[in-house]
Amino acid sequence: MSTGMTNLVRTLDSVDFLKLDRRTFMKVVGTIGATAFLTNYQTEIVNALEFAETKIIWLHGSECTGCSESLLNGGNPDVAQALTKLNVNLAYHETLCAQQGIWNDGKLVNTSELNSEILLEELYKEGNYILVVEGSIPNGPDGSGRYLVIGNKTFKETLGEAAKNANAIIAVGACAAYGGITSADSDVAKDTDYRGVAFAKTDSSKGMLKELGIDKPVINIPGCPAHPDWILLTLGAVILGKIKIPDDLPAALDQYGRPKVFFPPDHTVHDNCPRRGYYDRGLFDEQVGGPNCLWKLGCKAPYAHADCGIRKWNGSVSMCTQAGGPCIACVEPGFPDSSRPLYVEAEDEGIAGANIDTVAKVAVGAAAVAAGVHAVRRMKGE
Repeated sequence: MSTGMTNLVRTLDSVDFLKLDRRTFMKVVGTIGATAFLTNYQTEIVNALEFAETKIIWLHGSECTGCSESLLNGGNPDVAQALTKLNVNLAYHETLCAQQGIWNDGKLVNTSELNSEILLEELYKEGNYILVVEGSIPNGPDGSGRYLVIGNKTFKETLGEAAKNANAIIAVGACAAYGGITSADSDVAKDTDYRGVAFAKTDSSKGMLKELGIDKPVINIPGCPAHPDWILLTLGAVILGKIKIPDDLPAALDQYGRPKVFFPPDHTVHDNCPRRGYYDRGLFDEQVGGPNCLWKLGCKAPYAHADCGIRKWNGSVSMCTQAGGPCIACVEPGFPDSSRPLYVEAEDEGIAGANIDTVAKVAVGAAAVAAGVHAVRRMKGE
């Protein structure tokens, strides 16, 4: 943890964070991260939850399971510690469940302990759970949803059944949020018709819940994959009642259903990129492996609204651009089509209204402003 983050945590040690208003709570936990939130306030969390147990049903649609892997790879706290502290019962997760769907002559057989399909049906009837969806939902062919069938049932139908009795719905990853890679333009896109839970790319009128006639709000946690902090802190806020659904969602979420605290509308990955100083000096790599700004290699950080540059990944060690990979704006609703071609400079688009080559020439040629645009902004206090 950085010195600044450590000092912030120490400052907050004397604060009863459960008494903070909901907006301040989200800002605090969004800043300090899942590790500090769950570790430093575990006693208060336990007291707040008392003996209430929160059930989670985690469904998998068309995806690579990368978001579950991201969550499982999160450390300090790991997902088991986090779920324990939040008193969560991960009642169903297709990747982790030991049960299988057992059929005999077209009928489900055995018990919920051995048959995952029976377990799901029982959980639906009990209600009172948070539904997490990972992966997109195919509507094709011809609205049947039969491009994805699990347990003799289309995933489209499964989502509808699970959504009806859910207390809250969270779409994790670019695919569940907006369709993601599965919805990329192709010769078969119209036939498969992959959709997100509440959006089809940027279109909220074509989300799968709308297709099913289900009117329920959805919190989107995009990314390919989503950051463990984004997932855990959002779950924590919902479980602890710091996000009241649906009352708080208009203020807490942006127009694409993303929590503003992690995906700020007025902030991009570019703003806090570790390579930002090279951009300010007009230094751009044109081959992979250099130390400079990655814009000319297709970096889309100026158009990606996420806190990756502050939060970082893999235990706050690094991030895509720091490791030499151009940002592909995987948190944006138009991804991947809005980011393609991924590793080619977006020649017709500039940053902050300026052509990138113009910015470079000004930055290089004006010795008096060698500190660059970023430094000038800092001096102005912007």
